[in-house]
Amino acid sequence: MWERSLGLDSIKRLVVFYSRSGTTRSMAQALAAALGCDLEEITERNPRTGFLGYMRSVLEALLKRPGSIAAPQRDVAAYDLVIVGTPVWCSSLSSPVRAYLKRTAPKLPDVAFFCCLGGMGSENTFAQMTAVTGKTPRDCWAITQGEVHARTHLDPLARFVKALTVAGIGARTPNVSSALPAGQTPP
Repeated sequence: MWERSLGLDSIKRLVVFYSRSGTTRSMAQALAAALGCDLEEITERNPRTGFLGYMRSVLEALLKRPGSIAAPQRDVAAYDLVIVGTPVWCSSLSSPVRAYLKRTAPKLPDVAFFCCLGGMGSENTFAQMTAVTGKTPRDCWAITQGEVHARTHLDPLARFVKALTVAGIGARTPNVSSALPAGQTPP
């Protein structure tokens, strides 16, 4: 297959996510499996369990405060594309993902974003992610909890995966002319 000779299957991708309820985790796992790439969960120093954890999440989202997270395990600079997933809290970026993006922004390569939400707020969330990183995402995907539970997320997931695997996204520029046999062009 000509893609392999061009090195397009060697694009290093990383899916990074935070999940309080498990919905974003399930989408991140499905995405990483579909892409065959590494996966990292953002963890916090203090859990957000129960009512107080929920209220802390709301307050931090409204005030746009970063959460207190553990150090990332993977170096984003080792990847060509980092795909970041977040739950939407009060039409805003979750505080753990805000903290992660602030911490890694100087080293981030190309990025793509996805979010899981109850109803609305994805546009604002993606705008905040773009502002925090200073990077325009290659693609964005918003999925509702209802779509996940009804299992109607599979086609949109497949489209997002396809968008992230199109030649050149997150890839180091290959030398097409020297990778193909003489006289042959890519399809």
